[in-house]
Amino acid sequence: MRWRRLPAGVAEAALPSGALLGRYVSAGSYTDCFVVTVPGSITQAAYVEAFYTTPLFKLERLALAVLLWFPSTDQQARCMAAGEISRFAAWTVEGREADQILLCDFLGASRSWLMSVADGATGTTTLYFGTALLPHPRGDRLGLGFRALVPFHRPYARALLRSAVRRLAVRPA
Repeated sequence: MRWRRLPAGVAEAALPSGALLGRYVSAGSYTDCFVVTVPGSITQAAYVEAFYTTPLFKLERLALAVLLWFPSTDQQARCMAAGEISRFAAWTVEGREADQILLCDFLGASRSWLMSVADGATGTTTLYFGTALLPHPRGDRLGLGFRALVPFHRPYARALLRSAVRRLAVRPA
């Protein structure tokens, strides 16, 4: 499938009802949710694979491989997207439903969430990407390091979602 034009930009939104990330919307947890609607029917597996195999995300994977020795491959991303494995790079699958996946980082300090909702009536799919940063176990606040990253995380999260949309737009039919 090739789209002639990319859809409108990524927007910030409230978590939809039933989102696995919703369990982390609590006092002291930072949570966000970014959303974009694209033409066509995109499966959850295709979305997850596209997200974790974009050139932008591959930079993050490279940093994890070099700095923390968490190497990963596109094939592993495909297997995780398909539900065949539950560990990928520095993440473990914490929850999975037909339309969403929730990943926990190796420190247990953050969660990444992806969800796809196809709308047959409009012929579109809404793609969600969200993050939770959990409070430090010894206190009610996020650590200073995590707080300092939030202003950088938000544009990065938008860029990751846009990158996944671009990857999906040029995938074979």
